[in-house]
Amino acid sequence: MQEHADGAGSAPPSRERNDPQADFDAFYAATARRLVAVVYALTGNLADAEDAVHEAYARAWAKWPSVVAGGDPAAWVRVVAQRLAVSAWRKARNRLRAHRRHGAPDAAPGLGPDHVALVAALQKLPKDQRRVLVLFHLYDLPAETVARELGCTPGALRTRLTRARKALAEHLADTVPPPVAVAPRNGAGTTL
Repeated sequence: MQEHADGAGSAPPSRERNDPQADFDAFYAATARRLVAVVYALTGNLADAEDAVHEAYARAWAKWPSVVAGGDPAAWVRVVAQRLAVSAWRKARNRLRAHRRHGAPDAAPGLGPDHVALVAALQKLPKDQRRVLVLFHLYDLPAETVARELGCTPGALRTRLTRARKALAEHLADTVPPPVAVAPRNGAGTTL
């Protein structure tokens, strides 16, 4: 491949083989490392640079025939990567400005033992049962919406919810400690 002054290797891939995947792979191998270095110099953050570059290559692959037809795929990817990096920088800057203007967001409530037990019990359920419970109870979606999203009838949704609730209750019963017998001062034992 030819190298331009920026070293990005912007000559279009060979069209002789007519293998777009191989052409793109060769293009990526020849240009990606250099482009990450360029965007890293722009952003000052390697992770942000890698994210922007990889997103730019993904977009190039999605439009590969037209990118190659433009004559300089490396320039196309370079411009897209730089725009993505600048966009990410602007979003971060705007978040910082909003934080300064409005103050820090309220702290999220801590995860109590009940929440931890619920999540642990949900993880033990099959994916379909977990999904129906989360959509209906945690997202608080109407039954019609949940049924439509799951591709079932409202009657089938009711059956799924009943089975999922029963399974969840069994798993939650496993995580709840048994009642503790407490001996009151008068000597008679009671259960809490």
